[in-house]
Amino acid sequence: MRVSLVVNPRSRRGRRFGAAVRAQLTHMGVEPVTASAPGAPLDAIVVAGGDGTFARQISRAIELDVPIGLVSLGTFNDLARTLAIPFDLAAACALIASGQNRRIDVARVNGVYYATEASVGISSRITRLQKSSDKQRFGFAAIALSALRAIRFARPFHAEVAFDSERASLKTIQLTVANSQSFGGFITVGDAAIDDGWLDLYAVEGEGFLTAMRVFSAIVSHQGRFAKGVHTFRSIAFSVNTRRRHRITADGEPAGTTPARFEILPAALRVFAPSGLPATEQNRFVPRGGHT
Repeated sequence: MRVSLVVNPRSRRGRRFGAAVRAQLTHMGVEPVTASAPGAPLDAIVVAGGDGTFARQISRAIELDVPIGLVSLGTFNDLARTLAIPFDLAAACALIASGQNRRIDVARVNGVYYATEASVGISSRITRLQKSSDKQRFGFAAIALSALRAIRFARPFHAEVAFDSERASLKTIQLTVANSQSFGGFITVGDAAIDDGWLDLYAVEGEGFLTAMRVFSAIVSHQGRFAKGVHTFRSIAFSVNTRRRHRITADGEPAGTTPARFEILPAALRVFAPSGLPATEQNRFVPRGGHT
């Protein structure tokens, strides 16, 4: 198997373990090459990094019609948790070498592909506040500090959301459009799946630190969808307009600004992952376009 190996050069763990990933793949009979290397056609892309590094390779994998393998070296690693990809480096490489893969949905906003979630509001501000040098040096602690600063200065904004034949007018501090059941580093939604053909929009109403802490507590107790002040909608596409432009992040990477259209691409991508059962009927949603 000949693969294009992509290592995040900005990642502390990428710089530390990139050579080990290459050596482990080679040991298992996989030939890793750089993106610009000439030669035979590629059989796959392997990403050694986090969700953002993975997301940047989605369009390339779809264009080449090859699967993507993931060796998780990121901070949150939501996609690996969602797909049960081993966090152990050798085990992740062995999974890639086995050739075992499955199809998942991907989402797109403003022409940018993502696998887990795209957001407007607090999480986008967190991303902007993070300094690469601090993140490389302090890891999760730097993200936590950015989160506290973002929450402290969070202000609600108005968003008009259109989906199917419905419209919703929201005043929110955080709007997330998720493709996966696991996102944000610690959020898990039981009735969603990365292969169910749906997007889920979550909007948190309220203002400031107390609202964020209340919602955080509900999320930790796995009641996020039903927490007071959390509105949820499900559809195959959402159009979002705001009174002024707001920046969007998708899997932690910049993805333009509002207004924006979010859409699902069912079963558009192959990934090396343990075989998973198709999304169950229970995960496929009840009344279309409904909300809580």
